[in-house]
Amino acid sequence: MLYDLIRQVGDMTDSRTAKQVFDALKLAEREPAPEALAILNGLVGLVRGDHEQRLEVEEARSSAFLALCEVGKALHRGQPADHLWASAIGATERWMALAR
Repeated sequence: MLYDLIRQVGDMTDSRTAKQVFDALKLAEREPAPEALAILNGLVGLVRGDHEQRLEVEEARSSAFLALCEVGKALHRGQPADHLWASAIGATERWMALAR
């Protein structure tokens, strides 16, 4: 599963990390809430970031992190998350574009 692959990656560039997060979000979006939450929990460490980047890349990464957290909170509470998925995916796409 993509979740296991993501956990094994330690030294990816921001560009590759953003792409992995994007792919995992698209996968999680199609899963039932418990499985989607497990995938999102696995992404938190990747999206949190561990090295300095250009300011615009850091801001985009931070936006993706916050959007991912909002999806997770909604799923955890049993609330609709359709519009939140779109926001998280869009924020991650912006991160991917800037991290190139």
